[in-house]
Amino acid sequence: MESATDTALTFRDATDADVDALVALIQSAYRGESSRAGWTTEADILQGQRTDPEGVREVIKAPDSRLLAVERAGRVVACCQLEHRGAHAYFGMFAVSPALQGAGLGRTIIAEAERQARETWGVTEMHMTVISVREDLIAWYERRGYRRTGETTPFPYGDERFGIPQRDDLEFELLVKELV
Repeated sequence: MESATDTALTFRDATDADVDALVALIQSAYRGESSRAGWTTEADILQGQRTDPEGVREVIKAPDSRLLAVERAGRVVACCQLEHRGAHAYFGMFAVSPALQGAGLGRTIIAEAERQARETWGVTEMHMTVISVREDLIAWYERRGYRRTGETTPFPYGDERFGIPQRDDLEFELLVKELV
């Protein structure tokens, strides 16, 4: 397995020209059979779409928001959203190509996202929400220094823009990391 450092990564702000590639990347990392190649799949708890072109465009255009496109050898292989929210930044829309998961790429990307949020906005914390039943994913974030807060928000049942739930106990939990 190649490591994340074998080929240089380029981080840049996504543009409208990236929308279709980003929707495909996000979908492949979380939904459907292609997502099962990686470990971030939500295919057993959610079906349908993870995002759509309008949702990606909204993140690109939102004030105080950046959607980082991560390229390797000229191809978008990952992305993440950073949004400035006062004293903290919000980290979301994180996706790594399933074929490249497990090689350290996610760890490299989240560290760079944290660095950029700290340097660009001077924030002291990074916040994110994760579906609370995703214990393996939450454990991965905990190994990166995030802590569970126990604060939850309801899953948007009935809004198929976020997928079609396959169980009735979904909610989002807030994870927080001090950026020092």
